[in-house]
Amino acid sequence: MMMKVQKLLFPFVFAVLFCSCESDYYSMDDFSKVEKIDAHYHIYTDKNNSLEQARKDNFKFFDINVYLGDCGEIVEVHHNLKQLATENPDEVAFSTAFCLDGWDDSAWVDNTIAWIDQCVADGANSVKVWKNIGMEFRNKDSVLIMIDDPQFDPIFKHMTENNIPLIGHLGEPKNCWLPLDEMTTKNDSSYFARHPEYHMYQHPEFPSYEEQIAARDRMLEKNPNLTFIGCHFASIEWSVDELAKFFDRFPNAAVDMAARMGQTFYQSKEDREKVRNFFIKYQDRFIYGTDNSDHGTNKESLQKSLHEKWLRDWEYLTTDNEMQSTLINGSFQGLKLPKEVVNKIYLGNYRKWYKSL
Repeated sequence: MMMKVQKLLFPFVFAVLFCSCESDYYSMDDFSKVEKIDAHYHIYTDKNNSLEQARKDNFKFFDINVYLGDCGEIVEVHHNLKQLATENPDEVAFSTAFCLDGWDDSAWVDNTIAWIDQCVADGANSVKVWKNIGMEFRNKDSVLIMIDDPQFDPIFKHMTENNIPLIGHLGEPKNCWLPLDEMTTKNDSSYFARHPEYHMYQHPEFPSYEEQIAARDRMLEKNPNLTFIGCHFASIEWSVDELAKFFDRFPNAAVDMAARMGQTFYQSKEDREKVRNFFIKYQDRFIYGTDNSDHGTNKESLQKSLHEKWLRDWEYLTTDNEMQSTLINGSFQGLKLPKEVVNKIYLGNYRKWYKSL
C-alpha cells in the first residue's frame, strides 16, 4: 500500500518541484507582462512614436540630454523633455547636461551650477557628461580638458551635496584603439568606420584608453560620495573581470548597458558561466538601456527596430536559448538570470540609483 502511495505521489512532487524551479525564471511569453525601463534613450521630437511602442512592450523611458557641442541644443532638448515628462509623468523621466562654452570665463562654474539647479527644479534627475571631455574640448591654450580637471570639482561637489547623480560617457570602447578589422564586435567597427573622428587608433595624439579611464577614476576618487552611473558599462565593456574591479573600488557607481550588448554576447561566447555569475554577483549595479534615438522620422522602422532590440536583449537575459546576433560572429547562449536579477536590471536598479519613476 505504502509503495503504491509513493508511486502516486512521486509525479506530483516532481511536478511541484519543477514548477517551483521554473517559476524562478521568466520566459519569452513574459516579455510584455513585466514592467521595464529603457534607461538610456534620446528623444528629439514631439511625436509619440517611441512611446507608442513602449506602451505595447511595457517600457518606460529615461531620456538623456547630451552636450554635443551646441549649447542651444541642450536648452531646446531640455524644454522638450520637460514638456514630455510633464505630459507623461508615469512613463518618462529625463536628465540634463551642461555647456562647456565659456570654460575660460571666471563665471563658468557659477553659471553651470545655476543651470543644473534650474534643470533639477524643472524635473531633471541627473546630469550627463560626454566623451568630448577627454576627446575633443580644449581650453583657450588648446589644452585638452579631462574629466578630473580641478575646474569640475565645485560642480561635482555641489551635485554630491544635493544628491544629483552624474551620468558619464567617458572614453570609448577599448575597440576604439584598435584597427577596424581587429575589433571584437561588428557594431564597433561599423560605428568607427562612420565616425573616424572618434576612432582613436587613427589619432595617437589623443589620450590612450588607459589615460581616459584613469582620469575618470581620479575624478571618482576625489568625489567618493558622488553617485555615478557609467554609460555603456562605464567603457569597461570588454572585460567582466575589470568591471568587477571597478564595482569593488567604487561602491557608489553603477553602469548602464546601452549599446554594448555585443561585447557581452562576445564574452558569453567565450565563457558564458563567468558572465552569468558576474551578473548575479553584481545584480544591484546594472541598469538596462539601448542608446536608441528618435528624431520623429521613419515611424515603422523605428518601432520595429526598437521592439526587436528589446526582445533580443530580453531573450539573452531571461532564457538559455542558443542565440545569434548581427553584432558578433558565431553563436552564444542566453544567461537565464533569475527573476529577481531581471527585475532589478529592468526597473529596480533604475529606481535605486536615479530615485525616480
